[in-house]
Amino acid sequence: MSIHIGAEKGQIAEKVLLAGDPLRARAIAERFLEDVFEYNSIRGMYGYTGSYMGKKVSVQGSGMGIPSISIYAHELINEYDVKTLIRVGTCGSLQENVKIKDIVIAMGACTDSAINHHRFGGMDYAPLADYQLLTKAVDLAKLARLRSHVGNILSSDQFYHHDAENWKTWADYGVLAVEMESSALYTLAAHFGVKALTILTVSDHLITKEFASAEERQGSFMDMARIALDLDL
Repeated sequence: MSIHIGAEKGQIAEKVLLAGDPLRARAIAERFLEDVFEYNSIRGMYGYTGSYMGKKVSVQGSGMGIPSISIYAHELINEYDVKTLIRVGTCGSLQENVKIKDIVIAMGACTDSAINHHRFGGMDYAPLADYQLLTKAVDLAKLARLRSHVGNILSSDQFYHHDAENWKTWADYGVLAVEMESSALYTLAAHFGVKALTILTVSDHLITKEFASAEERQGSFMDMARIALDLDL
C-alpha cells in the first residue's frame, strides 16, 4: 500500500490506463473488463483491476494537472511495479483540421509548467512517448477507421489562462492540442525506464469554440479506451 493508493502488492496490473476523471476510470472498467474489483478509493480516486481479452489490466483515476498525475504515476511505478502507463483523456484542439471527437496520439508533450525546468536546472527537456506504443496506437486507430492525428501536444498548468490568446503561439509551431498531464507522465516514464503513451479525444476547439456534447464525449472516449486496451494484444 502506498500513500495515495490503497492496493496491496499484486493487485495492480503491469499495464495501467490513467483517466483524469475517476468516474471515467470506473466507466472503462465496467464497460470493458471482466472479473473487476476495486483496489482503490482513497480521495475518491478510484482504481480497478480486471481482465481484458484474457490479460490483466488496471484502470486508475489520476486527477487533473501535472502534480496529480505525477503522484499516481510515481507510486504506480515504484510501489506497484507498473511497466506500461497509458493516459486516456480529453483535450482542446489548437488546429483547424483537428476536429471535435478526433483522436490525438501524443508523440511529444511541450509544457508551460516549471517542474521540468527545476528538474533539469533551467535546461529544456523534450518528453516523448514510447515509440512501440505510439506506432501500434496509430495502426489501431487506422484499423478502426477513426480520425486521428499524431504529433506534439501542450501540457498546460492553467486551464483558465489570463491571456486568452496564449495558445496561438503553440499553434503557430504545430502543436495539435492542449491538456494538462502528459509532459509529466512522459518525463517520469523516461526516468524510471517504463513505457508511456497519451491518447486523447478532442472535446473542445479553441478556434471554432465548439464543445462536444456529453453523449459525444462518452462515445468517443470509449473508442480511445479500446485503442489503449488493445495495444498489447
